[in-house]
This record gives sequence, C-alpha cells and structure tokens, in this order.
Amino acid sequence: MFVIEEELAKLPKTPGVYMHKDSLGEVIYVGKAVNLRNRVRSYFRKTSQADPKVRAMVSNIAEFEYITCATEMEALVLECNLIKKYMPKYNILLKDGKSYPYIEITVTEDYPRVFSTRNLRRDGNRYFGPYTDGAAVRSMLRMIDEMYPLKKCRQQEFRPGVRPCLNYFIGKCSGVCIGAADREDYNAMIGEIIDVLGGHDAKIIASLTEKMNASSERMEYEDAARYRDYIRSIRQLSETQRASMVRDRDVDILIPVITDRSSVVAQYKVREGKLSGREITYIRSDCSGISETTAGEVLGSFIKQYYPELTVLPREILLPVHIEDESLLEEFLDAVNTSNAEEHSDTAHRTRIIVPERGEKKALIRMASEDSLELAKSLDDRAEREKERKNALREEISRIIEYASEISGQAPVLIPDEDDREYRVEAYDISNFNGLDTVGAMVVYEGRKPVKSDYRKFKVRTAEGDDYGSLREVIYRRLKRARNGDEGFSTYPDIMFIDGGLGQVHAVKAVVDAFRIAIPVVGLAKDDAHRTRAIVFDDGREIELKGNRLLFSYCGNIQEEVHRFAITYMSGVKGKKMIKSVLEDIPGVGPKRRAMLLDEFGSIDAIKRASHDDLMKLDGMTSAVADNIIEFFRT
Repeated sequence: MFVIEEELAKLPKTPGVYMHKDSLGEVIYVGKAVNLRNRVRSYFRKTSQADPKVRAMVSNIAEFEYITCATEMEALVLECNLIKKYMPKYNILLKDGKSYPYIEITVTEDYPRVFSTRNLRRDGNRYFGPYTDGAAVRSMLRMIDEMYPLKKCRQQEFRPGVRPCLNYFIGKCSGVCIGAADREDYNAMIGEIIDVLGGHDAKIIASLTEKMNASSERMEYEDAARYRDYIRSIRQLSETQRASMVRDRDVDILIPVITDRSSVVAQYKVREGKLSGREITYIRSDCSGISETTAGEVLGSFIKQYYPELTVLPREILLPVHIEDESLLEEFLDAVNTSNAEEHSDTAHRTRIIVPERGEKKALIRMASEDSLELAKSLDDRAEREKERKNALREEISRIIEYASEISGQAPVLIPDEDDREYRVEAYDISNFNGLDTVGAMVVYEGRKPVKSDYRKFKVRTAEGDDYGSLREVIYRRLKRARNGDEGFSTYPDIMFIDGGLGQVHAVKAVVDAFRIAIPVVGLAKDDAHRTRAIVFDDGREIELKGNRLLFSYCGNIQEEVHRFAITYMSGVKGKKMIKSVLEDIPGVGPKRRAMLLDEFGSIDAIKRASHDDLMKLDGMTSAVADNIIEFFRT
C-alpha cells in the first residue's frame, strides 16, 4: 500500500522529475524540480491559497514516482519527453501537436522534391512548420506546383531510354529522368522556394511583379493574371500582417489568449525585420483548470513542446510576461540549435527569451496584445457557433438512434449530455477488385472527430464477391471478438452506419440481432452522382439529406472516410498479391528470396534496375538465380 506521508519522507534533495498518479495508476501530472523533496512535499501542504487546478489535482493523487537527474537541464529534457509520452491530464498540452503538417524539401537528393509530411525526421532534409492551418499548406504546395517544374517521383536513378511521365509533357516536371533538367536552374528554383517558406519573400514578389507587368505590356493578360494570383497567394500565406522593425532579425512573439471557451497561444512571426504572419496553436481543451492557469505557465509549456520540433529556431522569442526557468529554457533551446546545426552542417545560433520593457520590441508586444484582444472576441464567437453546431448535430443523431431503436423494438439509446462522453459511430464498407480481393473496413467517430486508433480492417474469407455475405462476415467477426474479450473491439457503438441501402441494412441487422445486442443500424444511400443521398432505416423509411446541410455534411464525411479506408486497404492487398505473383514466376525465387529482394530494393522497379553484382550482395543469392532475375525482367 502506498502511504503518501511515508513516501514523502523518502524523497531525495536532488534534481529530478516527478509523476503524480491517480487510483488507476494513470499519470496525471509530470513536473521537474531542482529539489525533489521540497517540490513534491509542497503539493500536500494544506493551504487555501493553492491554485484551483492544483487543489483538484492533489485530490486525485493516489501515489507518485520520481526519477533523479544529475542536473536541472537533464530534468527539463526528461520532463519534456515524459509529457509527450503520457499526455497527462493536468499538464498544459498542445492540441494534437503530433498531427501538424510540415513542408519538406529533400535537399539531400540531387534533385529535391517538395511535399507535405507529418513525420519530422532528423535526416538532413529541410522542414518548414509545423503549420496549424492545413489549408494554407495545401495552398502553398499548389502554388509551388504551378510555378516550379520540380520532380514529383521518388526515383533517384533512371535507366537509359526511360519514358518520362505525364508531368513532363504538361510542363509540371523539368525532365530529370531524361536528363533535360539543368542542375543550376533546378537548384535556383529550390533556393527560391526555401526563401519563400522561410518568410524571405521580398525578392520573389519583386520578380513576380516584374513578370506580371511585362506580360501586361505585351497584352498577355492570362499570364499577367497568373503572376498576380501567385503574388496574392504568397501574401495571403506569409504576409497577413506587416510591421517594420529597425533590426533585421527573425523573432517570434508569443501571446497567450485564454477565454472562458478557448485557450490558445498566438504566435506572431517576424521575418526580414517585418511581422509577417500569425499562427494559432490551441491548448488541449480538456486540460483541467486552464482558465485559472497563469499566462507564464501557458507560455513555458508552449516553448518546451513547440520549439524542439523545429529545425530552424528564431533568434529571439518575445514574451509579455516573465516565465519560470527562463535562463534554463534558453540553455535548452541552445542545445536544440546545436543539434540542428550538426544535422545541417550549419553554424549554430543562440535563441534568447526576452520580456521587453521599452522601445520597438515593447511596441511590438503591445501591438500583438491588442490584436490578441480582437482574436479573443472571435475565438469566443467561434466557440459559441461550434457549440451550437455540436448540439444541433447531437439532436439529429439522437432522433436517428431513437427511431432506429423503435423500429427494432429496442429501448431508445440515450446519447449522453454534452458534458459527458461523445456518442460513438461505427461505419462499414466493403470493397473488392472485380469480385476478388474483397475487404471490409470499419471507421469510428466520436462526435464529429474520427478515432483513427480504433479503425479496423478485415480480409473477407468466406464470401468474396458477395456484398451482403461480406458484410455479414465482417459484422460477425467484429461482434464475436468483442464478446470474446478482445480489447480492440470492446467498445460498442451507439449506432452503426452501413455504406448501402435497405439490403445492406437487413444483412447487418440480422447479425446484430443474432448476438442479441441493441445497436441501431442504418444505411447511407448514394445518388447517381455518388453523393450521400439519404439515411435508410430497417423498415424502408428514408430521411433525405438534401435539405439538411448539417446532417448531409456529417454523414457524407463519414461515408467518404470509410470508402477511402476500404479502397486503400483493398489496393494494398491487390498490390501485394501482384508483387508476390510476379516474383514467384522467376525460377529459383521462393518466399524467402522474395522477401529479401523487397527488403533490400523496396520495389519491383528497383529490382528491375539491379545489376548482377547488386543481386549477388544478398545473402544466399546464387549466380544462376541472379541471372534468372535479370533475364526475367529483360524479356
């Protein structure tokens, strides 16, 4: 038994990290300390002056653990890692931080590519972001695609006589594969893109303006309009706000904005001496006691979690208030800068945290703070609209569940109140290729958000080519695994959405009834244009969605998502089968050599290009089999 008073007496007086846990053993808070004994004991002193969030947390502490460290810096690094690992309830956390997109430029390749990614790797390539606005990323990539004929494929080497793809013929690729791309011109394009993404866009805007004016003088108005749109896109993305500074430095200004309904950090970026934009990062909405949290605590948590993910840090971070451990955080950011410089063979720079008292930087803080007041108003308005949409959709789904339950003679399923858990929807679709490689897909939504960790895939075993039979098999396996105690299927939905009409609903309903489980089942029928048309009930009744914009959007998004998930899985199954079939037609290549070939070369195309010497490097490869592989692809 864990006795808190006894364990407090055992705490060392060294730097370290402590983890508070609840009665279920879940980590609810992670913190660092210069002196573990003094810091942890302070939580259990009775005082009416404690922050409400701290009082709520302490009431839930059943035990604690700690890890000692040699220095306070080690404790800070460990604290950051543990917060990311456990996502504790009472720590201030960035909302969905891992899902923010980056723009990657593969500068390690001879002819770099530019694309969006959500995986930040220490691989020597250039990453810009993370961006909180996915639409802005897509818009920027579209502009880059239209302006620069860059290589789109991943291939690094091309065999002689290769035929270029469609991108070359429509002017979207400069023809790297056939040697038509000039290396110097290509690198110049990449340099321009790096400048734009880095906020240094004055040069390219001047160049585009010159081209626009020249096209206009030649009465080439379509070209002039295109250049005008390019300039507009750049300015919309990276120049939403402008303010002059005397010094030409890269600076971030951080302003916490905490309202009754929303909590965000507004990040104003100064590039080339100008305030070039504002990004908003939401603080996770279920951080308990966020409204009582000080601005300094919010800013400190943001700096620790946001900046270590960047490959280029600003020279200065301006804050409106002082935060705890300012000098220690500067040392931490210096270590990040040093690591980044080693990765990119560059010179490391320092990042200073500054709370300006006067002058131009104080004026910038004042301007950003005034803007944040307006932002706070819009956030509350946005939160109110979001709440209205959420409640309206909840009412719609409630009516659907109640009617579907009534048809089946079941007691109505009551969706919990808005302060309780979200209602859970499971959607199913079947996909196949000409009646073969039939698969089933299950996606899960809680409220309006997909729960991708709960998505499931099924390879249909007994009813290939039969949609009704395939659905019956998939639903049977899903419910059977839940009944057998499989944790991956243990949570039942409030309602099932089935891609299809009355026949699909009847097929699924028969299986659900056989298990004697009260889960409402409805179908999502499409029109001739393959858009979600109606919700179909077991008695044949339909609810047309054309006049209900909210329900039409919600059901349509779910139907598109489950269809995408099913198609992706089916394509993967079909592709693996084709690869397996191709390689097994080669004399001397069985399952073991097939796996070795794919592990080493990665794709059929790479195996085709492999030389005899390349193939002989594989363990157990014989000269005869290597000759067979080369001859097979040659003929």
